[in-house]
Amino acid sequence: MNYGKNNPLWSFWIIGVSVASFSSYVYHLFGDTIPSFFSVYFKDIGSAIIMLVVFVFAIAWMLKAKPHQKPRSYMLKVFDACGEEFKLDGIRTDFHVYDVAVSFMKQYKKSYPVYNFALVSEMPNSERLTIFRYL
Repeated sequence: MNYGKNNPLWSFWIIGVSVASFSSYVYHLFGDTIPSFFSVYFKDIGSAIIMLVVFVFAIAWMLKAKPHQKPRSYMLKVFDACGEEFKLDGIRTDFHVYDVAVSFMKQYKKSYPVYNFALVSEMPNSERLTIFRYL
């Protein structure tokens, strides 16, 4: 057998060895060298991106979550058994404090069990009255 440089197997062997060594070089370059060089920076960049996302979320939440506006006054509405608004004489209907209004509602419900009572108020962004409590 002829094993000289003119043999076609010799050229395939040279090409195979060069492809294998180049692929090994590329594998070590992209598998070990470049990631080990940038891994320190990627860790810091990753934590910075996470902190940036958390900060953006917090800012968006603060802008979206507006403080609730409490009404300045509450009114007590009386309804009869049919659901029609009714006027009872001798009861207090205007309040400035929510807890006081609810206390009066409970007392009126015990005194007038046939009637239903609604605690309502005017809200700045609403055209209609807003019901806060209904007994």
